[in-house]
Amino acid sequence: MCVPDVLKKGRPPVARPGGPAILAGLAAGCIPLAWHAGGWGVPAMLLTISAACAIGYVDDRRVMAGWFKPAALCAAALPLILAGPYDTYLEFPPFGAVHIPVLYIGVILAVVSTTGNTINSIDVMNGVASGYVAMAAGAVCIVLAVLGRWDALAFGAVLLAASLAFYRYHRLPSRIFPGDSGALALGVAYGCLAIYGGVEVVAAVAMLPAIANSFFFLHSVRRIVEHRQIGRAAVVRDDSLRLRDSGDPGAPVTLVRLILRRGPMTEAQVVREIFRLGAFSAGLAVITGLMMVS
Repeated sequence: MCVPDVLKKGRPPVARPGGPAILAGLAAGCIPLAWHAGGWGVPAMLLTISAACAIGYVDDRRVMAGWFKPAALCAAALPLILAGPYDTYLEFPPFGAVHIPVLYIGVILAVVSTTGNTINSIDVMNGVASGYVAMAAGAVCIVLAVLGRWDALAFGAVLLAASLAFYRYHRLPSRIFPGDSGALALGVAYGCLAIYGGVEVVAAVAMLPAIANSFFFLHSVRRIVEHRQIGRAAVVRDDSLRLRDSGDPGAPVTLVRLILRRGPMTEAQVVREIFRLGAFSAGLAVITGLMMVS
């Protein structure tokens, strides 16, 4: 299936969705990891990621209501809750850990739903979703290596490899789009990494620009809604293929729109600005993780 790249001259067709390919790459790395690690932790994560990919694929084929993905991702987290590799301590560097045996189930639901939808919401330009996850996962892997959490580091390496492999074809100019299935698979896999490694706060810091994008969007539209169902454009393209803020006060506020407040930019320039923010947050995440070293 192909869709037009609306930000390019002539709206060239681009293959979509890339979710099945991303899932295949993650599974190829997780299967030997599950054999080595033993137990049900890695299979539970793979089941959760597979469910997220399936949820996204449904949305790729048919635009669902805004509540569908957050609610469905909470259901997808059930394998992780029932058999996942986690303890019930939530670490807040540099203050230490809090034991929340019952509340941690809510943390898992929030992490899975938030990371999936956050990456999906920032997947607006060529290479952003896969490149951003690669940067964030790389930062988390550095922290896991310092902490000596080797099984989680191995899973992080799988996610990093899958993200970079897909980025090769997703970067500007894209030859394939991840679609909702791919964005949800990458986002939920990142959430699983945070839970598996016990570095939820570190992972959140690395995701700050993407989280801010979701917050801006929700605050401006004031309801949970599928972005394809919004009739007003936040960004428009001029005749020279440069992007600019539409100036429509009724359009949703997004990270891209705020970047374009500085003036018109090409798609490549906007992507570069997003990656700069991602790299800065990744650096902050590493610093945050170093505070966990005892």
